[in-house]
Amino acid sequence: MIKKIAVIGAGVCGLGAIKSCLEEGLEPTCFEKGSDIGGLWRYEETPDSGRAGIYKSLTCNTSKEMTSFSDYPVPDHFPNYMHNSKMMEYLRMYARHFGLMQHIEFLAKVCSVRRCPDFSSSGQWQVVVEADGKQKSYIFDGVMICSGHYTEKHLPLQEFAGIQEFRGRYLHSWEYKHPDAFAGKRVVVIGIGNSGADVAGEISRVAEQVFLSTRRGAWIWNRVWDDGNPMDTVLFTRYNRAVQKLLPSFLINRWAENKLNMRFNHANYGLQAMKHKRPGVFSYQTVFNDDLPNCIITGRVLMKPNVKEFTKTSAIFEDGTEENVDVVLFATGYTFSFPFLEDDLAILDSQHSMYKFVFPPQLEKPTLAFIGILQPVGALIPTSELQSRWAVRVFQGMHCSSTRAETDMMAEINRRKMNRKQVQYIDYMDEIASELGVKPSLFSLLLCDAKLAKEVFYGPCTPYQYRLQGPGKWTGARAAILTQRDRILKPLRTRVLQPSGSSSSRWLWVARVCAVLFLSASVVIITQMIYH
Repeated sequence: MIKKIAVIGAGVCGLGAIKSCLEEGLEPTCFEKGSDIGGLWRYEETPDSGRAGIYKSLTCNTSKEMTSFSDYPVPDHFPNYMHNSKMMEYLRMYARHFGLMQHIEFLAKVCSVRRCPDFSSSGQWQVVVEADGKQKSYIFDGVMICSGHYTEKHLPLQEFAGIQEFRGRYLHSWEYKHPDAFAGKRVVVIGIGNSGADVAGEISRVAEQVFLSTRRGAWIWNRVWDDGNPMDTVLFTRYNRAVQKLLPSFLINRWAENKLNMRFNHANYGLQAMKHKRPGVFSYQTVFNDDLPNCIITGRVLMKPNVKEFTKTSAIFEDGTEENVDVVLFATGYTFSFPFLEDDLAILDSQHSMYKFVFPPQLEKPTLAFIGILQPVGALIPTSELQSRWAVRVFQGMHCSSTRAETDMMAEINRRKMNRKQVQYIDYMDEIASELGVKPSLFSLLLCDAKLAKEVFYGPCTPYQYRLQGPGKWTGARAAILTQRDRILKPLRTRVLQPSGSSSSRWLWVARVCAVLFLSASVVIITQMIYH
C-alpha cells in the first residue's frame, strides 16, 4: 500500500518535500493556507497575520548556484543573486517541471496534527484541515512540517521602557514593504540582522536621519567577493573546509577579521562589539549587506548602542545620548510557532530538541519530520531538500534511523551542545548525506573521474554534488557541476566586446613590437659606437 504523507506549507521547503515524496513512491498532499506557492519569497503588500512578510526589494543572500535544488539548476541567464521576483519565477519553473502543483491544496489551513490512538504501532497522524469554512479530518502515514519560522514576529516591547508612551509610530520589520512612508522622518531601527541592515540602508535614502541601534555589533559580509565572484562560491568549498578543520580557530577568526576589515574598519564604523565581546567573527550571526558602510560614511545611517528607554518624542541610548525620533522599527526577528501541534511536548519540547534538526526523539515512530527550521550558514533550499530526501527514506523504513532508540538520539542532540540553530553548511550537508548514502566519495571520483573530483574538491560545494550517487542519483549532476562556473559568468557578460584577435589589432600589436625591437637595437648600436 502506498503511504500517504501530509506536507504543511508550499514554500521552498514544502516544494522540495513534495518532490522527495514523489521520488520515493509516496503519495503527498500539501496544505497551503495561502493562495499560491513560494512562502517567504512571495511578496504581498498586505500579508495575512501568521504568514511570512518580505519587503519589496528583498534579494537573496546566497548565490543561485549554491541556492538551487539539486537536480534543477537555476537558468544560466538569471542573476547570481536573485530578487524575490526572480526566485518566485524559479520556484514556479521547478513546480511545473516536476508536476508538483497537482499535489497542493490552496487556502487550506491546518488546524491540528495529533497522533492516532494506535500511533505506537501504526505511526499514523490525524490532521484536521479547514477550507471553505469547513473542517475535514484526514489520516496520514507521515507528516512533514514545512511552514518555516518567519511568521510569528518577535516584538520585545517589554525590554524598552517608555515605548507605550512614545507618540510616534512603532512597527516590526515584518510590516515594512518600501521606504516611501518614511520620507523626511527620523527613524531608529533596532536590531542588526540581515533585515535590520537592509531596511536601515533603504530607508536612509528618503529619511531625514536613520539611527541603527545594536547591543552587540556585527561583522558585515558582502555578496561580491574576490575577483567579483559570489562570496559563497569562493568560501564554501571542500578545500577551504578541510583547511579550516586543520587550523586552530583563532587563526581562522584572525584571517576573517582582517579580510572583513580590509573593506572597512568595523571598529571605526561603530559595528565591532566592544562590551561582552565574543571570541571571533563566527560567534556572531552572519550579516550580508553591500550598502551599509556607504550609508554610514555618508552620514545617512548613524550607528548607536542599545536603546535604554523612550520618551514621548525621543530615544535615549545606553551611552546617554538622546535623539528625537518619529518612527521605531523593530528588526528583532521571529519566534518558532507551530500552533497546530497544540503544545504537545511529546512532539516538540521547549528546547526544540530534534535529532539532526529533523526528527523529534520522543516519538515511538519517526513519522513526523520538521523541514528547514534550522539556520544554516549557507542556502536553505539545498539543506531542506536533503532533509526531505532523508525523511522520506525513513518514512519508508529504508534507513536505520527508523529504528534508532530515543536515548541514542538524545545523546547525539546533547553532544551538539548548540545554543542556537545555526550550523556550518558543508558539515551539515555531508552529515545528512551520509545518513542518506549520497555523500560524494572524493577517493572514488579521483580514481574514475579526476576532472570531476578536482571541481568537487576545489570548486563551490553546490547541491548537485549530492546527486552523483546513491538514492535519487541524477544523470545530469556531473554536467551541472562542470558547467557551474559558466552559469556564474553568463549573466555578468552582457556587454559584447570587440574580439581582441581581429586582424587590425593583431597587425598593430606586431608593429608596436617591431618598433620596440628597432629602438632597442638602435640604442645598443649607438652605445657601442660611443664607447668604441
